[in-house]
Amino acid sequence: MHLRQVFTQVCRTLFLTSLPLTLVAFIPSAAQAAIFSRIYAFGDSLSDTGNSFDITEKTIPITIPPSELGYFKGRFANGPIWLDTLAAKLEIPLPPISRSVGGASPTGVNFATNAATTGDENTFPLPLDGFVGLQEQVAQFKQDNTTVDPEALYVLWAGANDYLGGGVTDPTQPVTNLSNAVTTLFDAGARNFLVANLPSLGATPIGLRRGDQISNQLNQLTAGHNSVFSQAFGQLSNLPGINLKTLDVGSLFNTAIKKPATFGFTNVTSPCLANSPLFNPISADNPISVCDNPDEYLFWDDLHPTSAAHKALGNLAFETLTNQSQPVPEPSLILVELASGVFLGTKLVRKWKQKKVMVRS
Repeated sequence: MHLRQVFTQVCRTLFLTSLPLTLVAFIPSAAQAAIFSRIYAFGDSLSDTGNSFDITEKTIPITIPPSELGYFKGRFANGPIWLDTLAAKLEIPLPPISRSVGGASPTGVNFATNAATTGDENTFPLPLDGFVGLQEQVAQFKQDNTTVDPEALYVLWAGANDYLGGGVTDPTQPVTNLSNAVTTLFDAGARNFLVANLPSLGATPIGLRRGDQISNQLNQLTAGHNSVFSQAFGQLSNLPGINLKTLDVGSLFNTAIKKPATFGFTNVTSPCLANSPLFNPISADNPISVCDNPDEYLFWDDLHPTSAAHKALGNLAFETLTNQSQPVPEPSLILVELASGVFLGTKLVRKWKQKKVMVRS
């Protein structure tokens, strides 16, 4: 066989054997698009997409959070939050709030409510029906769902209010509450879980404003919480049949504070919305103001992240659930590889380093 024929045959073989891989690179995975059937979310204002707004709108003269100050559609942020991002990336609907659909829905339910602790308590200063703790949220889910969907994703994030408003000084109890919530859902039939730890509470604007001593104490509580959290959920991951992922919010926020430019932030210590009435008395001495560049801020108000920070967290949540660290090669790169007769799977690893207060998280 002539050299040219040999070369042609080799190229043809390489092209045909690599073609299926090339096509896979361009075709979205059906499994990826349907990893979970729906989302059930439990927690506090960091995951609330409208429950608190609905409660206050129907019971008191003001709505919380106040949309007139830039809070977005019942969220404690200036735009979509991490659950919005996660649902979009998973290609499943954002779950409706429990205040509108109760505890059961074909598209999941969001039970998260402002000021919820990991236990039964809620630290909202007014005794309004609907402001409940994490355990009652789980109880409502169990009451309204006699059959539990094992294909759904169950998201739990709470704990900040235990320390900021609940007076808890021992991280063991909040972590035990979180573990019990997961175990209760697991025993009922849930199998897929995403459970989040905490950002450094002393590094939030409200923590920093309390002075170095309180700020350091809050950071120590957070570190203790996350340490106990890691041990507890490491053990729970051994339950037979469980698919348990932990969302490392703490590391993400620490990275954002240490390397803000990585996220496009220029301010990681003060809020874009200064003197939010959720955390500050309304007076001439505390004028409310909003920054012009919220996407460059880590914090929207004294406690809650901006929508830009939430987006980074939603991306991290998606990567945590799907182990997405190898993006599809660019078409131009594929063509170059095919032209040279060699198709190599590109491995590009991406890491996203990326009260009395009225309202807590």
